Amino acid sequence: MQWNSIGGSRYAERGEGEAVVLLGAGAWHLRTGLAAEYRVIALEIEPADPVAQLRRLLDDLGITSANLVGHGDGAAVALATAAALPQRVRRLALVDAVPADDPSAPVLCPALVITGDGLHHGAAALAARWQRGRSTVAAPAEVPALLGGFLKERLSGFDNRDLRSAFGSFMTGVTIVTTAGVDGSPRGFTANSFTSVSLEPPLLMICIGKQAASMEVFRQARGFAVNILSEAQKDTSVLFASKRPDKFEAAGWRAGPFGNPLIEGSAAWFDCARYQVIDAGDHIVLMGHIEAFSYSDANPLGYARGHYITLGLEQAAVNAASSASRTVVGAILENDSRLVLLPDPSRPNGLALPEVGRHGHSGSASQLHDLLQREGLEATLGFLFAVFENPGTREQCIYYRGEALLHARGRTVLADFEDIPWDRLPDEATCTMLRRYAAERKIGRFKVYSGDHRQGTVKAVD
Repeated sequence: MQWNSIGGSRYAERGEGEAVVLLGAGAWHLRTGLAAEYRVIALEIEPADPVAQLRRLLDDLGITSANLVGHGDGAAVALATAAALPQRVRRLALVDAVPADDPSAPVLCPALVITGDGLHHGAAALAARWQRGRSTVAAPAEVPALLGGFLKERLSGFDNRDLRSAFGSFMTGVTIVTTAGVDGSPRGFTANSFTSVSLEPPLLMICIGKQAASMEVFRQARGFAVNILSEAQKDTSVLFASKRPDKFEAAGWRAGPFGNPLIEGSAAWFDCARYQVIDAGDHIVLMGHIEAFSYSDANPLGYARGHYITLGLEQAAVNAASSASRTVVGAILENDSRLVLLPDPSRPNGLALPEVGRHGHSGSASQLHDLLQREGLEATLGFLFAVFENPGTREQCIYYRGEALLHARGRTVLADFEDIPWDRLPDEATCTMLRRYAAERKIGRFKVYSGDHRQGTVKAVD
């Protein structure tokens, strides 16, 4: 074993990848099978303050978080570190030892205690006190394979898609984060993970994934800018969310007072100096000290549940509902990937979307819900899809999109999107709207339209 020295500590190192720190006099033999996939580090423990020593080593080696494997006398050090520095420990494994003292602070990371038969009772009792702990009995030859499997386990038991959907329930704005980079070339990406932090001093923060191609550029840059997009900048958001190399050639921008790129037309911008970089799981948090900022009265672009939201459109719906003209409120609903239609009593063999207000008094969202219940439809109305005026009837039309469950077959007609009965629908306005819906449905990206409906067209907000 070749020992190195840094910051007063002696350590040995082998391999590349995610860091695995081995603690304990006999721990180095556990490197077998790990060094091919991990950066394996063995630390010679100092008895005075081993937790502080390990923290210094991680800092000196530039390791933000590591997996700890404590063997023998190193198990107590690994356990104490996991309790004292939870943000620095990804996984904890204790091998052939059960520390006498269980720290008062909880162990939050996944933890595995591997022992022989003689220590199994104590190991099981120890692991049971941790929310994500478990123990197992293994022969020495089995330990490397058990460690390898443990290190490959996910850090979370949640389904990533479900967790992302839950996060998406929080409505946010949309920003483009930019920097000049150490070589002066502009870099940028679309993000909605932006938060104001402090007024004194003026601080904000954004998050960037460690897998992002520009992550290291932002980590090392002297600063960055946050551009809060207006609702007229959906295309700009999509541009900077892509991997196109010519983003800054396709978008108008200028250098800010602190030197970072500012996107033209933004509702607000903040030009920041780097204040702090924080490791946070699969992201880093960039804290910025605001050096300059500006804002306008433009409506900001919103985002929730994977779709853009425009305040101007929401206001258009309010205006339409409060108009002196009759208001039609309806929904484009899907059931098992088919379009939900209802018989139209005003026309022989006619069909219509679920809607209220086309005949008689103006409709409302509550009336639409009542209609759906009467038809045996349990519907979840999502975002607005269209707000327009039909010049032929002077009706103000508001349509949502969503999903529906059929509790009673009733009068409901389900139509395949490839075979919609166009000739049975009430007018060209409905057909035009459904053609657009069917087209956008194929690519999984819906836009929202507002304006006058003329000759089968609907103007886009952006």
